Amino acid sequence: MGDIAEDQQRVIDFLSDPASHGGEPVETIRTHGAYIFLAGGRAIKLKRAVKFPYMDFSTVAKRRVVCEAELRLNRRTAPTLYRSVEPLTEDADGGLMLGGEGRALDWVVVMDRFDQATLFDRLAESGALTVPLMESLADEVARFHASADVAVQVDLPAEMRDVVRGNTANLRNWSPSDFSGAEVDRLDETCVAMVETHRDLLRQRARDGFVRRCHGDLHLRNVCLVDDTPTLFDCLEFSERLATIDMAYDLAFLLMDLEHRGLRWAANRVLNRYLARTSDYGCLPLLPLYMSVRAAVRAHVSAAADQFDPAHEYFQLALGMVEPAAPRLVAVGGLSGSGKSTLAAELAPALGRAPGAVIFRSDVLRKQLAGADLFETLPPDTYTQELSDAVYARLDEGCRSALAAGFAAVADAVFGRDAERQAIANVAADANVPFLGLWLDIAAKEQDRRLAARTADVSDATPSVGKRQRATVDPVRNWHRIDAGHDRRETLAAAQASVLEGG
Repeated sequence: MGDIAEDQQRVIDFLSDPASHGGEPVETIRTHGAYIFLAGGRAIKLKRAVKFPYMDFSTVAKRRVVCEAELRLNRRTAPTLYRSVEPLTEDADGGLMLGGEGRALDWVVVMDRFDQATLFDRLAESGALTVPLMESLADEVARFHASADVAVQVDLPAEMRDVVRGNTANLRNWSPSDFSGAEVDRLDETCVAMVETHRDLLRQRARDGFVRRCHGDLHLRNVCLVDDTPTLFDCLEFSERLATIDMAYDLAFLLMDLEHRGLRWAANRVLNRYLARTSDYGCLPLLPLYMSVRAAVRAHVSAAADQFDPAHEYFQLALGMVEPAAPRLVAVGGLSGSGKSTLAAELAPALGRAPGAVIFRSDVLRKQLAGADLFETLPPDTYTQELSDAVYARLDEGCRSALAAGFAAVADAVFGRDAERQAIANVAADANVPFLGLWLDIAAKEQDRRLAARTADVSDATPSVGKRQRATVDPVRNWHRIDAGHDRRETLAAAQASVLEGG
């Protein structure tokens, strides 16, 4: 748990006393780096006087600095939660006071208290995470990353290599019965090789502004609901270096945490929504490395906290994340309103390596090409054949790049023309991966009903668009046809059967 540098018992006793909080009962939470005292409407966070190789809170002065950094940095994402930094002072009579004028014995961060049941790890444990919550969380992460300060002159390959080697050294501190020496060596060799393989890409991402002052500790326990909105808090405040990272490495912690909890469906939703918001498909070759490194960090940190069962789980996850998985390409076509995007999102988690298939949706790519928000309605004159051809070209190229990165891909578009269907099949053939084309059939009356009822959808299709599609679609050949006019679960079951049949 690190070396204890100072005796803080007097301060801890003061903050544990209800009398220090107007008589309110006190709940205490202890972590490896802090004590959190919950009383009334506030939470008071005291840094523990500990010293780790990577984190030094050993003096009052150092704890004040990190408290002030915590306030400043977390106000980027949770401004209403973080109130102030206050001293714990001693008056002339030897009594302690929060925010007094006497000698500062220590420093604390004062926060608004929130309902612990809204922490996303608690929501995960209770099965309360939903698709809208996951997509809203991805939106918040994307917004935060877009506004985070860009770092310059960061040697990203060297930084990642150092993290890998640091993980290896920490894992080797434990006996072979805790972490197999051969497996530690294999993980080290694989991750170092991946850093070397992607050295040029890592350097390019640093040059292109993808390295920023991120959250750094982005897992479910550091997300809560504030006014029903996913809110990131408790970022990594004690090391600029450890938190100045590739934004995809920041995201990878969240994806890994969801995967560790057996929530691949949620990880897949977060990844695909984040990519839809950011267009950062270039990060895909690095995600397996980034998620593996995150899991390895959790493995040795858990071991240091004497949590060996989770430590072993994280270590095996780290190994599994860098194991290749056979990619494949599934195309979901059909007229607007047939349920393509719903089906694509439901199929994606089960395809390929963690966290599932990357979805390339024509409606999303169209908005990206137009520089529009996902839910901004584009004017009719943007729906030209020229733009449509550009969208399908971008879709084909996206699928090609995802397959090259070792991921499965799902192409979600109307595919109304035979040439468009042949082009996406050629992507799979060129990559030498299995291909499955699914066509969703829907009756005209049901299509019109669904399109008329749409609200807040990425697609701009209307009943008049649907009517035009019905008149111009080429005959469908060689794709598995599914009746999509009934219950969504029936459509999914039929599609899953086709996927299994296709290997």
